[in-house]
Amino acid sequence: MRLTLPKGMIRTLQRAVIEFDLLEKGDRVMVGLSGGKDSIFLLYALTVFIKHVPFPVEMEALTVDLGFKNKEETEWRSLVQICETLNVPYQVQRAELAEQILHHPTQNPCAQCAYFRRAIIHNYAQEHGFNKVAFAHHYDDAVETFLMSILYAGQVATFLPKTYLERTGVTVIRPLVYLREKEIKGFIKKLGIEPLPSPCALDGYTKRAEIKELIQELQKTNKDIFAHLAAAMREGQREQKWPRELNKEEIRAKSNRFWYGEHF
Repeated sequence: MRLTLPKGMIRTLQRAVIEFDLLEKGDRVMVGLSGGKDSIFLLYALTVFIKHVPFPVEMEALTVDLGFKNKEETEWRSLVQICETLNVPYQVQRAELAEQILHHPTQNPCAQCAYFRRAIIHNYAQEHGFNKVAFAHHYDDAVETFLMSILYAGQVATFLPKTYLERTGVTVIRPLVYLREKEIKGFIKKLGIEPLPSPCALDGYTKRAEIKELIQELQKTNKDIFAHLAAAMREGQREQKWPRELNKEEIRAKSNRFWYGEHF
């Protein structure tokens, strides 16, 4: 396999790396490799990119298996072959957590799954001397997370391109944050790589899937919806918000002052 990326993708990847200071001299980067199209592309793209940076960067890949399938049914051969082709060391960490994730009495299974995957990867990176962990979240993921946070959590937030984790001393980087999902999907298809299907029973039926469909539906009547959401999640945009919600004690004090005057 001849390792190459289109110039447009190289420029987009380079923009994220430089703008957000994602790679530095001497980095040891652990790539989270789920086997989906995004993580396969991330591994491929970083392999190409770091060959041309003016300083040394080491890279390995890690798959976290949370036990959604029996060990005998789990097959990582295609990922082993990809990593061998890219000359990237590869490991699999299995944890029997599927039942806990899917049947937790209060926690959302998607949130639980993401939490455990991150925790295992972060701890593995710390224990094996990696200072950075790379995840394959792309531009669509960032915008969808932003809208999900507003609609389902009442928060104006999304994940950051770079986050330092004090507990482990590991820095999370997301080099694909300026790439669109359709670009990644098209490139993986051109390479002839078949991504692994998600082992999760809820795949395609999540809140993220709903948000993705909502954005697509809104864009049918307004093609700028995605761009406007992306702009709104950046610092420096005009904001006009209501004041902070007052607690019961604050409301009671203001009510007394209103009715009885400042002397109360």
